[in-house]
Amino acid sequence: MESVAVLSDIHGVLPALDAVLAEPAVRAADRIVLTGDIAAGPQPGAVLDRLTGLGDRVTWVRGNADRELVELARGETDDVGDPISHWAAKQLAAGHVDRLASLPPTALEDVDGLGPVLFCHATPRDDAEVVVVDSRLERWAEVLAGLPDEVMTVVCGHTHMPFARLANRRQIVNPGSIGMPYGRAGAHWALLSAGAVELRRTPYDVPAACAAITAESSYPGIAEWADYFLNSRASDAEALAVMAPRDGR
Repeated sequence: MESVAVLSDIHGVLPALDAVLAEPAVRAADRIVLTGDIAAGPQPGAVLDRLTGLGDRVTWVRGNADRELVELARGETDDVGDPISHWAAKQLAAGHVDRLASLPPTALEDVDGLGPVLFCHATPRDDAEVVVVDSRLERWAEVLAGLPDEVMTVVCGHTHMPFARLANRRQIVNPGSIGMPYGRAGAHWALLSAGAVELRRTPYDVPAACAAITAESSYPGIAEWADYFLNSRASDAEALAVMAPRDGR
C-alpha cells in the first residue's frame, strides 16, 4: 500500500472522527487502520456505524477499552474503572458487541517504503501496557521483544499523546487520540506514505462539537465530559506524570 491513515483512540466522539474522515489525505489513503479504543465514549454506536460503513478499506485493531466494552456488555465483568464505559456498553447493539469481540490485538500491513508495519493498541504483547515518548530504551526492548527482525516500524496508541521516535533502531509511532487528546485540542492522527511518517492534527469546531454531543448523548454529566476531553484540559506534562509509574518508573 502506498499510504495508510492511522486513527487511534476515537473514544466514541463522532464530530472529531468525522473531521478526520473528511481530510483529503484520509479520503485518498489506500487503507485506514484503527489502533483501538474505538467506541468507549459518548456516541459509541454512531461511531461504530460510521466506521463499519467504510467497508473493507478499514483494518480494525482491538484496544483495552474495546475489550472492556465486550466484557461489560456480556456480563463478564462489572468494573473497569471508567464510568463512561459502563454506560457505553449498555448502548451497543448485539452486532456492535460482536464486531468488537472479533477484533484482533495486532495487525500487520505492508507499506511502501516502510515494509511490514505492526499496528497495536498499547504494545504488541498487551493492550493496556504503558510506554510513552521518554520510556527507557531498555523498556522498549522489553515490550518489543520477539518481533520479527523485518518489522522496523511499530504503530501504537493508548496514551493519547502523539510522538515518533527511534528505539533500538525501530521506528515507534503514536498518532495520538482523535476523541480524547492530552496536551493539545484537535483530532490527532498519522499518515504513513512514501516511506515517511507524518503526525497530523485536524482542528474542528470544539464548542459546536461539545454542544452536539451534549444534545445527542444521554451519558450523565456529558457536558462536563465533553468540555474536559474535547478541549484537552489535561496537559501532556500532567498526563505523563500520571502514566510514569505504569511505565516502571
